[in-house]
Amino acid sequence: MFTIKDKIITFVVVKLLRKILFPFVPLYYVVVSLRNKLYDWSFYKSTSYDFPLICVGNLSVGGTGKTPMVEYLVSFLKSKYKVATLSRGYGRVSKGFVIADLQSTAQDIGDEPYQLFKKFKDISVAVDADRQNGLDLLKKSKPSIEVVLLDDAFQHRKVSAGFNILLTAYDQIYCHDYVLPSGNLREPRSGAKRAEAIVVTKSPKSLSQEHKFNIIEQLNPESNQEVFFSSIHYSDVLVSLTSSRSVADLKAVRFTLVTGIANPAPLVTHLKSIGLDFDHLEFKDHHEFSKSELELIYSKSFVLTTEKDFSRLSSETQNQVYYLPIQLKIDRSDAFEKLVDSYIKQHFS
Repeated sequence: MFTIKDKIITFVVVKLLRKILFPFVPLYYVVVSLRNKLYDWSFYKSTSYDFPLICVGNLSVGGTGKTPMVEYLVSFLKSKYKVATLSRGYGRVSKGFVIADLQSTAQDIGDEPYQLFKKFKDISVAVDADRQNGLDLLKKSKPSIEVVLLDDAFQHRKVSAGFNILLTAYDQIYCHDYVLPSGNLREPRSGAKRAEAIVVTKSPKSLSQEHKFNIIEQLNPESNQEVFFSSIHYSDVLVSLTSSRSVADLKAVRFTLVTGIANPAPLVTHLKSIGLDFDHLEFKDHHEFSKSELELIYSKSFVLTTEKDFSRLSSETQNQVYYLPIQLKIDRSDAFEKLVDSYIKQHFS
């Protein structure tokens, strides 16, 4: 787990390494740009599909809120269409194509797909690092599926999604960033041109129209692209395996917050803003908890965690572990949903 000292050391080391590695940025830029051009020129084959395929991704390395966006899409599409999700299944111990069933665990399909599977009983959830193979087997095993959501596949150019949703975090929009290894971008900013919709995630709820226009101007979208803003809304209710309770109850106790996500800062800020007092055990994204770490966590009288981490922490005998549900809200949600739905309807007209 990360201590304050660990964070300081990591920050200093990362800053130093990025300065040292800056001469390699042009090389990375050229290699990735050439790869994208070879796909654009059809030198490398990119497979298209005859069913609606929506990709949710980003240019940067993690932390933009892809899973909440996928959940948002599932929520408004599942009443109209038979929906499936396909992702890599990061952190799972299984290999190849796996479609979730009642016996599946987070270790089988990954924590984020498992979260989707537990929350949405009426969709199909599949994982495969090879997206082409995954799509073929998914449609073969579930031929009635009408819409597939690809999670974190923006750079998987072997698959050509019909509709790309590009996410960029409010506090680190891609137009101010650089490619790896000195920046956080997986590919050059020009890759954003492949998106049909750009969503600025984790935006403040009170963001003014003037500020939004300023960000849109910086992003400089193409004429065929629309820009939206989303924010995270935290529930007033905590949830465990067997019960729920009000967040307000936490004002009377000192509890332990456990996170294993890319960027816990928004959650920490929210909890502090409502006057809660807690210790924070912070782990890296998708962290697989060791036996000793679990013993430490379960020794705490009250544990609060994220929904993603809950899938790896909860058990029938550990009822002091709760998670705080979140909900994604999109500004101009009607316009966003209409844009997505219009793309899907093209396949059924």
